[in-house]
Amino acid sequence: MKELTVKQLAAISGVTVRTLHHYDEIGLLSPAHIGANGYRYYGRAEMLRLQRILFHRELGVPLGEIAGLLELEGADQVGVLLRHREKLAAERERFRILIETIDRTVADIKGDTPMPNADLYKGFSAEKQAAYEAWLIERYGDPMKDDIARSQKARAKMSEAEQQAVMEQLRDIETALAEGMRRGIDPTAEPVDRLVQRHRAWVAAAWDKPCPPGAYLGLADLYRSHPDFVKRYETIALGFTDFLVTAMKAHAAKA
Repeated sequence: MKELTVKQLAAISGVTVRTLHHYDEIGLLSPAHIGANGYRYYGRAEMLRLQRILFHRELGVPLGEIAGLLELEGADQVGVLLRHREKLAAERERFRILIETIDRTVADIKGDTPMPNADLYKGFSAEKQAAYEAWLIERYGDPMKDDIARSQKARAKMSEAEQQAVMEQLRDIETALAEGMRRGIDPTAEPVDRLVQRHRAWVAAAWDKPCPPGAYLGLADLYRSHPDFVKRYETIALGFTDFLVTAMKAHAAKA
């Protein structure tokens, strides 16, 4: 089979050349060989390895954990892929419900078939939020119910503009942290710690109660372990999950 250059592999996979270079630098995906012209060349084995990397990334697996998963073989490798399939199937079902909701809404607007109020919001993020809250309670126990209720009550007191302002504050903090990562600043360095202090204060405000170091450590573990958080942070910047968690843990250790 014809080997591909890094540009050709980027074109067919949708992964940027910069990302492929990064994967090579960290030992996640090396080319089959480098030609006399200095070009990286990738064969079938490397293409399949990249596919597995992208499956893991799509499902929110932290970059630091993927290397170990790539070493799995046979039944173990199949088991990981089947678990990914289960998650994708669940997400597919949610999108199916959303499409159905759109179709029924259109029929209601056109006057064809009235839509009950209870069906207006099927498939939306409220359902996903409920599942996420159930995951938190299962992982952290009944006391988490009180924390969730307190946070919901605090949000309910805010106007839409106030809620938007709060989220803009978080985006500003995360953008500054991601920029620090891109500039190569150590996540334990003082400039990053000052931003993390702002992040911890934001969390306390969102919780409507203090965020002690132990709770902040727990939050850092949550960010790394829940696929929704990982996906969100890796969308901000590749590797941002590990950077943020490291910075949070370093701050908590000093607090």
